[in-house]
Amino acid sequence: MLQEWFYKNIGKITPEVVEKWFVYNEKEPLLFNTGLFLGLFLVFYFWYILLRKADTMRMVYVILFSLFFYYKSSGIYFLLLLGSAVVDYNLGNLVHRTTSIINKKLCLTFSIILNLGFLGYFKYSNFLVDITNNLTGGKLAFFDVILPVGISFYTFQSISYIIEVYRKEIEPTKRFVDYLFFVSFFPQLVAGPIVRAKDFLPQIYQKLNVTQEDINRAFLLIIGGLIKKTVISDYISLNFVDRVFDLPNSYTPFENLMASYGYTIQIYCDFSGYSDMAIGVALLLGFKLPTNFRSPYKSTSITDFWRRWHISLSTWLKDFLYISVGGNRYGTFAGFLFPGLFFFGLILWGISYSQTSTIPLIIAIASTVIFIFTFLFSKEKEKTMYTNVNLMTTMLLGGLWHGASLRFIIWGALHGMALAVHKIFLEYYPPTKRKIFFLTPFLKFFAIVVTFHFVAFCWIFFRAKDFTTALQIIQNIGKVTFDFNQWLTIIQGYQNVFILMFLGYFWHYIPEKVTVAIQNVFKAMPLITRAIVLGLVFWLVFATAAAGPQPFIYFQF
Repeated sequence: MLQEWFYKNIGKITPEVVEKWFVYNEKEPLLFNTGLFLGLFLVFYFWYILLRKADTMRMVYVILFSLFFYYKSSGIYFLLLLGSAVVDYNLGNLVHRTTSIINKKLCLTFSIILNLGFLGYFKYSNFLVDITNNLTGGKLAFFDVILPVGISFYTFQSISYIIEVYRKEIEPTKRFVDYLFFVSFFPQLVAGPIVRAKDFLPQIYQKLNVTQEDINRAFLLIIGGLIKKTVISDYISLNFVDRVFDLPNSYTPFENLMASYGYTIQIYCDFSGYSDMAIGVALLLGFKLPTNFRSPYKSTSITDFWRRWHISLSTWLKDFLYISVGGNRYGTFAGFLFPGLFFFGLILWGISYSQTSTIPLIIAIASTVIFIFTFLFSKEKEKTMYTNVNLMTTMLLGGLWHGASLRFIIWGALHGMALAVHKIFLEYYPPTKRKIFFLTPFLKFFAIVVTFHFVAFCWIFFRAKDFTTALQIIQNIGKVTFDFNQWLTIIQGYQNVFILMFLGYFWHYIPEKVTVAIQNVFKAMPLITRAIVLGLVFWLVFATAAAGPQPFIYFQF
């Protein structure tokens, strides 16, 4: 069995095969869920353990492996990571050393502009060209650019570092090696979690200490992440979700609905699976990364959802964007600019379709009015206006961070609107007014169901290839009627898909005490048994992979 697996996944070792292991191939990036990563990591980890007492050599060793890891994911763009690290490290030192407030601000501004400039060029240049062509009727040529994997993540880490130095929340790193280690640390380099300098840098200067508890937790996270990503997410995606979202009108309304539910659990298993593996691998190296997901579909409100989903991003946006544009204290030009542009554009969109249908214009006007009402009806109108406008700005830019497309902007706007509506709801109906003993469990369940379906609805815009396709899926879902025989036929036809969807949701909603019990059983196993379990999971992953390892969804961001 082992020999068969080896030949299937590794093949006969020849000079050409060995070259493929170390040379960048755009179609075969180095992923956590590949046999190549497993093999390379085992060799890497052996030498890592031997170097555990040689701090500087160990750090340089990890940096070299991290740069190789990024090279295998993005090719020559690892030089961009290196170059930006050199610039940001020196700018951080200048911000710390200079006594002039003006010079501090100039260095900070230059660093932010430089980082966002690189991000903007690679991620948004063609988006701006497309908008310009549509508005002017021009025919500007598109840029021939490839988006470096994970550029949004390490850009945000670099920005957080220099801002925290500027705010005097941290001291700059003692050496360039320390900073490069922070910004290039391979477990979270390409898809997060987004690591804050003030949380990570102190760990660099501590004595390396990997406890038995860390190893136990690391194994559990890696096993869970692999199953969520490869067994559940990839199978659902390849065999059902992708097909429906590519051609929604070729499928029944019920299949469109199920595909929406499928993508909702797919993106969770994909992204949380990667985060779990990243946290697990980092634990094996002696570093603790922040928790990125806390059962987000158990949320009782949209505010609660953003405390549970992609926590490292939502925290970053709150600390470095929401607060920077005023938070709940005051308004700024930037804070009002983006919501103003959005609602103005939304109304123009409605007017442009008014000749064929009045529905888009009604939606545009209603959305604008509802948002205005969220602060007009508040008891503290001015403060609530600042809060909601700045929240909308944060969510609009958060949507744009995910991708240069109208559908991501709509996705962010929907969440921004929902957060504003929830805040006014809390003002009139605080939790203390809703604590009716015999209704509390029902109300909580109802809140979870409503929040889940709102989030699932928003994911349609996130997943669809364009805005038109998203509307087609929504229209098809609106045509769903109960037809037992048809539903049964569809469920039987996609039996494995629906079983894995059920498994994904069951896993997500399982009570925490059950999860803790499973963890305790795993921890009680001898180390060799746990290693065998991990090996069996890897075998299961590669044995069930239908079309080779699939890239993680958030790699594109």
